[in-house]
Amino acid sequence: MSKVICYPRCCKPSVYDDDTLYFEVFSTPEENRANVGHVGVQILKDMRRSRIHPSVPAFDFLMIALGVVSADKAVLRSDSADGWTRQIELIVYVHEYDKWLREKNQLEEMLRFLTGDFWTIYFEKLDTSIYPEKEYSKRKNDCICLLSGGMDSLVGAIDLHEEGRNPLFLAQIVRGDAEHQRAYSAAVGEDNLCQWSNNIKKHGRSENSTRARSIIFFAYALLASCGIDYNEEGRKEIFVPENGYISLNIPLDNMRIGSLSTKTTHPVYMKMLQSIWDDLDLKVDLILPYKFKTKGEVLIDCKNQDLMRSLIFGSTSCGKYQRHGLRHCGECVPCLVRRAAFLKAGLNDETENGYCVESLKGSSSQDVAAAAMASIEVKNHGIERFVKSSLSFCESAERSKYLGVVSRGLEEIRMLLKEHDVL
Repeated sequence: MSKVICYPRCCKPSVYDDDTLYFEVFSTPEENRANVGHVGVQILKDMRRSRIHPSVPAFDFLMIALGVVSADKAVLRSDSADGWTRQIELIVYVHEYDKWLREKNQLEEMLRFLTGDFWTIYFEKLDTSIYPEKEYSKRKNDCICLLSGGMDSLVGAIDLHEEGRNPLFLAQIVRGDAEHQRAYSAAVGEDNLCQWSNNIKKHGRSENSTRARSIIFFAYALLASCGIDYNEEGRKEIFVPENGYISLNIPLDNMRIGSLSTKTTHPVYMKMLQSIWDDLDLKVDLILPYKFKTKGEVLIDCKNQDLMRSLIFGSTSCGKYQRHGLRHCGECVPCLVRRAAFLKAGLNDETENGYCVESLKGSSSQDVAAAAMASIEVKNHGIERFVKSSLSFCESAERSKYLGVVSRGLEEIRMLLKEHDVL
């Protein structure tokens, strides 16, 4: 069991245990110790700059999320018994202790699904309030929309604008994406972007799998929602523009089962997160407008094709984008889905800086091989055998829709592989 304590300055430990990992929240620690790091040092300034006054439960969820992503980064999978599955004990501080104690089991279950690890969460009650007290007028925006710098989030921004909506965009600052995020938000409005970062800093090696990374994105979106007013139904909307094929992320082969495949917007995760927020009476709804569409269909159905085509090639999809000097590798699963979407939409792929690997024929990538084998399996044995139990979470009414998006998504990839003479 790896122990991680995430604390604000007012609650810093009097004694530091050498076997525990510590993260100070919102400030840089005074102690210079190998097992003490920090997280979220800019977020309070970012909220003030964005004129956001958080509710207490939203601020508590932020502190929990910062603790989760810190532990996810700090605890190495290679040190676990099987080289992957970790046992993490996380201690975080909250204002509304009793409310979060009731959510403990559901929160642990959600993190278990999201990361594949075993989480035990302990809450400590803050004796004095630390959440920002300065209030601001509500912004004129009528919804929140996640903006990653990827293809789907760009189309999501365009579609909301074309529908007459006025979204406030929430983006995490990532090297290589920040400029595009600003360009996308500016194309559909003004003064409509919150660009925030979690700034995790620690000594020594870090875990790179980061299966929990999306929880901080949703924590920031929840914070941003505090800056807008309720709609006529007394709710607030957070749009999560992600195509259904990637949301499900069904493993292409048996080596990618379980937590080896990311679940950053998986329907099960989204349902668990929504349930926690509903229990806290936040009156905020997570909306996935493209959950039954492939990436190609998202492009084809975009409501302003000219605007989309003028910006889409600067979007980022690759899981190894930074490792390759801000270029798409061209052969990881996200790159394959991206390239297949352009082909499906009949767009000449003019991705900025091109791909490290332009031709997939003769590629030694395991992802290309897995995609080819999956295409062959579906052709020979049908889509039901391919998905196996991956859709066991959904009710029968939705199963056919999810099955359809998987089938069509794989078909887009198959056509890409045929185009490159891989099949």
